[in-house]
Amino acid sequence: MKLVEPPSCSSASSIVFIGRNHRGQWVAQQQNGLFGGLFVNRAQAVKYALFENGQHPEMIIELSREIELEMGGTAAGILERRVA
Repeated sequence: MKLVEPPSCSSASSIVFIGRNHRGQWVAQQQNGLFGGLFVNRAQAVKYALFENGQHPEMIIELSREIELEMGGTAAGILERRVA
């Protein structure tokens, strides 16, 4: 049996940006930085984005400019305040 990690919490219909970083790697990242990853090709970035956003291709935006993976958007700030 293959175990599959469930989609990230609150990811239904999330806007996901995909594009290349300064090293040429493909990046997929949720608009608020709740989830994201680095990928070797566009197909894998799109596959991940679809899985995480509940299979909503209309919510995936491919950027022509560089995008860097930055984890810890607004959700990280909220979690830090709750823990403190």
